[in-house]
Amino acid sequence: MTRPTSTREGADSADLAADAADRAWVLALPKAELHLHLSGSVRPLTAVRLARERGLFAALPDAAIAARMVAPVRCRDQAELLDAFAVPVAILQDAEALSVAAAELVADLAADGVRYAEIRFAPASHARRGLSLTGVIAAVAAGVADGVRATAAAGVAVDVRLITIAMRTDPPERSLEVAVTAVAAQHLGVVGFDLAGLEATAPDLAPHLPAFGHARDGGLAITVHAGEWGGAAQVRAALAVTPRRIAHGGPAADDPALMRELIDRGITLDLCPTSNVQAALVERLADHPLPRLLRAGVPVTLSTDDRTVSATTLTDEALVALGPLGLSRADLIDLQRHALRVAFLHHDEALRARLTSDLESWITAYEETDRR
Repeated sequence: MTRPTSTREGADSADLAADAADRAWVLALPKAELHLHLSGSVRPLTAVRLARERGLFAALPDAAIAARMVAPVRCRDQAELLDAFAVPVAILQDAEALSVAAAELVADLAADGVRYAEIRFAPASHARRGLSLTGVIAAVAAGVADGVRATAAAGVAVDVRLITIAMRTDPPERSLEVAVTAVAAQHLGVVGFDLAGLEATAPDLAPHLPAFGHARDGGLAITVHAGEWGGAAQVRAALAVTPRRIAHGGPAADDPALMRELIDRGITLDLCPTSNVQAALVERLADHPLPRLLRAGVPVTLSTDDRTVSATTLTDEALVALGPLGLSRADLIDLQRHALRVAFLHHDEALRARLTSDLESWITAYEETDRR
């Protein structure tokens, strides 16, 4: 499913060797992924199996079900990109399906060298066939726990926290209900609250402010999707919810005053280059604003958004950063350091310290090996 991102057409053997060396280095680098959607990261073969067991999409061949889960390389807009979520959301409507998808995602992250992840999902979107909001969160948490245990048994430590999402297009009362449920589910690993969905259809955040307020007052960290439509103005509007981080937000690069405000307020943009090209925010990967934002001092992180919908991995996104975006290995290390600084671990600073120590130990060991 993964689109190649580093191997260049017509590259000579030296180029290919350099590509292979970069991939090996990035894969080994202990990574943190802060912007990752469960429903956009379901394994296609698993989705097909779950669909067949539940009698869903009976008129479609297996290949068509899998194909509908991957968005075009470049969509017309955000709306077309979000069409790829229809199949996995329809399947993830019971506890077993949610738990299986979550456990497999943890395994996929471990194989990709991710050592800390925040998996986000919209409980209301998975409660259309009988599950309660609490039941959705519990099922995802159980799957994550299964995945963490399995990877630990294989000798790989992965730590995962959860971010619950309310949908822009849902009634504000539903968003508040999600926030209330999320606050009560912090013992299940919920650490953050988010708002996502079609910005063009529901650009105004004001109706959802009570939900954000309840989530914040209840101890959850705040993030919000912004800038997949509407340019820098939408990113600026997102500041009204006082987020710690903004999911996407790349168009801020077109507004120097907004960039200064993000820097001054310490608000991080969780960027996803491949997904942003798909959503038609930029024409090509090389046009992505991540380097401009980074050089301007805007806090940023690097993520996939959706491993299946965007047919990518965090290793692939890092190779995009090293290739078309022109970042260095030192830049990537700094991005990982910053990701751990802004991870929603405000209730577990000991874990933040351990993850940071593990990263620094890996860097030291790599530098020593490289000097030899």
